[in-house]
Amino acid sequence: MKPIILITIGDFNGIGPELALKAAVNPVVKKICTPVLIGPLSVFEESAKHCKINIPLKQTTLLRIEKSGIPLMDVGDGIGADINYGTPTRTSGRSAGIAIERAVEVCLAGKAAAIVTAPLSKEALNLAGYNFPGQTEMIALLSQSQSVVMMLVSDKMRVGLVTIHTAIRDVSANISKEKVIEKISLINNSLKKDFGLKKPRIAVLALNPHAGEKGLFGTEEEEIIRPAVAESEAGGIIAEGPFPADAFFGTHTYKKYDAILAMYHDQGLIPLKLTSFEKGVNFSAGLKVIRTSPDHGTAYDIAGKNKANISSMIEALKTAVQISKNRRNYD
Repeated sequence: MKPIILITIGDFNGIGPELALKAAVNPVVKKICTPVLIGPLSVFEESAKHCKINIPLKQTTLLRIEKSGIPLMDVGDGIGADINYGTPTRTSGRSAGIAIERAVEVCLAGKAAAIVTAPLSKEALNLAGYNFPGQTEMIALLSQSQSVVMMLVSDKMRVGLVTIHTAIRDVSANISKEKVIEKISLINNSLKKDFGLKKPRIAVLALNPHAGEKGLFGTEEEEIIRPAVAESEAGGIIAEGPFPADAFFGTHTYKKYDAILAMYHDQGLIPLKLTSFEKGVNFSAGLKVIRTSPDHGTAYDIAGKNKANISSMIEALKTAVQISKNRRNYD
């Protein structure tokens, strides 16, 4: 049987519902899995009109999924009245949050193989009372996953992050030897379990220019990162670094490694998005449930205009399906 993949609505004032609907009816997606939408029925119906999708939405409990129509788990009624394209609101955040809660619950019960989350607004999420910096942290708490690393995946590279949504001025204070070791270990385990690699190679980036020039431009490399890499290697993990980020990407050294650990958000994601913006996938490694998402945001400027590019969403679904298969084989 094809795996059931849950697609959450994201922010309905952005392109979330459009991406979810278009992905659910895409022939490539339907060939590899059974996509099930999660969100308010009324919102998806409104979005279907904008997208000119005439396939009926069919509510499901997953006990029986009809072959005709788009299967959907309804998590609210009447919320559609608040649709205000281009603006984050409390109700759009509430809708997105409830969809995530329901998706995690279903996956933990073993009724679905994975979750693909459409983009949401962190502002809207917080307006609704979900005090999380992002979906990764929210799903980690809901699934009681102790450790997680945000990883962006493309056909060019895989990039994990030590710090995620952290202000640049706070990055150094949020890096420790223990944290770097933890992220290296999580990435190593994920590469084996989720991507089917037997002896993965991991590159670790420096924080400072020129890897600190032996303390001249900063001491994090000598005091934190290099010892963390050495301890990881002593534990049997193939890890190398710290590499100066500019030369590492500029000389295409990344091609020699199965994954890269960056110290902060833009350090790792700028090169990935530069090479694979419409093909990148956000994957949360270390979670008890499989979760992927597109590598872009809510795109408020084109919300409700039927202009969203679904390439990254399709890749997120394909990645979720492949990881679910790899985990079954690994187990």
